[in-house]
Amino acid sequence: MKIGLLQLNSTIGDFAANREKLVTAYADAVARGAEFVLAPELFLCGYPPRDLLQRPDFIDENLATLEAVAKNVGGIPLCVGFVDKNSERPGRALRNAAAVLQHGKIIWRTNKSLLPTYDVFDEDRYFEPAKKIEPFVFNGRKLGITVCEDIWNDEDFWPERLYRRDPVKELVAQGAEIILNISASPWCVGKEKTRLEMLQRVARDEKIPLSQVNLVGANDELIFDGHSVALDSAGKVLALGRGFAEEILVVDFNAGSSRREPAQIKTEAESERTHVRCHSFPPREQQIFSALSLGIRDYVRKCGFKSVILGLSGGIDSALVAVLAADALGAENVLGVAMPARYSSRGSLTDAELLAKNLGLRYEVLPIEPVFNAVEKQLEAVFAGTKRNEAEENVQSRLRGVTLMALSNKFGALVLTTGNKSEMAVGYCTLYGDMNGALAPIADVFKTEIYALAKWINRDREIIPHASIAKPPSAELRPDQTDQDSLPPYEILDAILDLYVVKNLGKSEIVARGFAAATVTDVVNKINFSEYKRRQAAPALKVSPRAFGIGRRIPVAQKFRTKV
Repeated sequence: MKIGLLQLNSTIGDFAANREKLVTAYADAVARGAEFVLAPELFLCGYPPRDLLQRPDFIDENLATLEAVAKNVGGIPLCVGFVDKNSERPGRALRNAAAVLQHGKIIWRTNKSLLPTYDVFDEDRYFEPAKKIEPFVFNGRKLGITVCEDIWNDEDFWPERLYRRDPVKELVAQGAEIILNISASPWCVGKEKTRLEMLQRVARDEKIPLSQVNLVGANDELIFDGHSVALDSAGKVLALGRGFAEEILVVDFNAGSSRREPAQIKTEAESERTHVRCHSFPPREQQIFSALSLGIRDYVRKCGFKSVILGLSGGIDSALVAVLAADALGAENVLGVAMPARYSSRGSLTDAELLAKNLGLRYEVLPIEPVFNAVEKQLEAVFAGTKRNEAEENVQSRLRGVTLMALSNKFGALVLTTGNKSEMAVGYCTLYGDMNGALAPIADVFKTEIYALAKWINRDREIIPHASIAKPPSAELRPDQTDQDSLPPYEILDAILDLYVVKNLGKSEIVARGFAAATVTDVVNKINFSEYKRRQAAPALKVSPRAFGIGRRIPVAQKFRTKV
């Protein structure tokens, strides 16, 4: 059987565009010889729709779109994800469903059994799980159709299983001859490898061919990498979709093969290129760069904008965001703004200008010193007798925020913030200042990873000025300031942050790994105290297993502290 995999990018709530894209891709796959076509999970409405699922008109349009798509489907079936109403009550009103369309009609439906509630997922809030699952019979063959998480519960792969059921085993027990999975699996570093290894284990354990189509694109914080895959019953990769790009794959599973025998591959993609991609993934830095570029592109365009603005300080963080934005949107759609004040070094301006020249960005210099003087004069009387501190320092950052937002309003361009995860973790950022913006592209990237990305970007030629990478990082809000005046060296800070935030270890466990107790206590207290800032931050593109944002829910008003 030839299976068509439509690795496509959908927009939440854009039913007309999603329908048109799906119908066009379906026709393409059929023209290539596909005999059964798969599209991603909840593709018609976009994933994740979140509380739009509580709007009856949203659900109705999603169902009307399914009917409209069906009218464009001929004799070759199309399986696509959508939101169905739950006719079995009591229970939640909706189902995360898949429909098989053929000859202009909906001929079969199935529902997702396993509803994730960890990390960024909250599907149990909206959907009723399937109580039973059965194969779909097509041309005399039993197809085991599953929805995303239903395939993520292999007992031999996961040391701790989250669910009591294993839908794949249930389908195999009923005679399924191939497992087909429609998915919207968001990406984080290493996820593409984990997903592939897990799917290979399922195919080998059950001795059954398997094919998964995964969503690609970005919706708000979440980035979907694609990497759709087809495997034979021994877990051998037959075809692997590209990462972070739309693609249509048609894979020919040998019609004579059974689930007990490895299938043979014929694919419409270039066989040599596919074979190479099946056995390796790009370097970590390339994966992160591709993900962040896609995240910026989709966020800006899906929000209805074309261009962005960011402050260029001459430092490595703003330089990386500028490179990403130029890659995502084209340099002509990026405005970089330098906003020097009395503590800004000449080198910062030189580095910012050189970066803009290297990228071909539009570049403006708008000094904030005159306005800073005016604000200092305004506050002079009320500040009299107090010691100069971060209050005066942060005025500069907030004036830069005001400047960028004025440009955003005037020119209809989104502002990108340039803070990294290390800064966001410990609150080394200014509310209504450098945190101003619509999107935080690198707020889930540690400072040490920023350096690695910058070096990767410069692997062939200097794009980010060498001085931006080599000089000590500084906010330049007071004389001779460096980040390490307030923070541990980033190598130490990031290691502690990874253990505490990402791996969720306690302070005593971190100290036991060789870190100074006082340093750990200081970092952890800064993390806990800064929650109020992160709650007001722009959405951050998620690239780590645990990011600040919707997947990490910490109260703002709380006094929990642990002691070493």
